[in-house]
Amino acid sequence: MTPTDLQAHLDPGAIAPELFKKYLDFALASTLDEGLALLVDIRASQLNGCAFCLDMHVKQARIAGERELRLHHVAVWRESPLFSPRERAALDWTEQLTRLGTEGVSDADYRQVREHFDDTALVELTFRVISINGWNRLNIAFRRVPGSLDRAYGLDKAGLQ
Repeated sequence: MTPTDLQAHLDPGAIAPELFKKYLDFALASTLDEGLALLVDIRASQLNGCAFCLDMHVKQARIAGERELRLHHVAVWRESPLFSPRERAALDWTEQLTRLGTEGVSDADYRQVREHFDDTALVELTFRVISINGWNRLNIAFRRVPGSLDRAYGLDKAGLQ
């Protein structure tokens, strides 16, 4: 077997079920608004190139009632008029933390997100970004196939093939 074959066959949930469950519990503990959380998940997954997570979260967003055009615009949210100031702040924060450089987050970016999120909401948002970045890395590392768990997760209800 080549390394690619091995990566494609590892199932972290089966191999380390206790760790997987703890990480899942962490990810599901968020009380962030579902629509906003899904926009964050979609944007981070786009930035990280995680096809499995992008596929999953777009389907979840459609099931939750998100408009299709907004889903297409997540990649170009800075130019799109379809997002509220709070959503823009969350998407910017997502990009800042996902592409975290050696300088960290600038004071200007921090001030901007603080205009829209109180202490609790900002911590929740930050944990959400941390969570999706971890899922992206896990699913990229083991080459999880987009759509492979749709039926198990109820995502086939999205009507997207």
